[in-house]
Amino acid sequence: MDKKIRVLLAKPGLDGHDRGIKVIAAALRDAGMEVIYTGLRQTPQMIVDAAIQEDVDAIGVSILSGAHMTLFPAILDVLKEKNASDIILFGGGIIPDDDKAELEKMGVAKVFTPGAPTEEAISFLRDAMKSKKSDENIM
Repeated sequence: MDKKIRVLLAKPGLDGHDRGIKVIAAALRDAGMEVIYTGLRQTPQMIVDAAIQEDVDAIGVSILSGAHMTLFPAILDVLKEKNASDIILFGGGIIPDDDKAELEKMGVAKVFTPGAPTEEAISFLRDAMKSKKSDENIM
């Protein structure tokens, strides 16, 4: 039996709009994934610490505040600092296409924008986990 995909969802920074991340949390749970939602106003350090403690496969963040070019890199830095770069980082929010491309170059696995169907996030995580497992089998 395959291990369930474990995902930590968080709202970093001062953004208090959490409806979208709650919709994603429900969709991922309905798809059979284990979801841990840390809530609002999380720091990059808090997010990564919780992800390591919960032994998750992926971290998903929702950023609607415009601070995505600060918060995503900060989370990536803490993941690197804690030797946890194997945890997939993805997210969504109001993010311009140019910034989206830049974030993906930095190491954010996928950036979703408003209107993306929840099935897209589910498929992304399943595919990412398949390729992560095949990479681990090579080592």
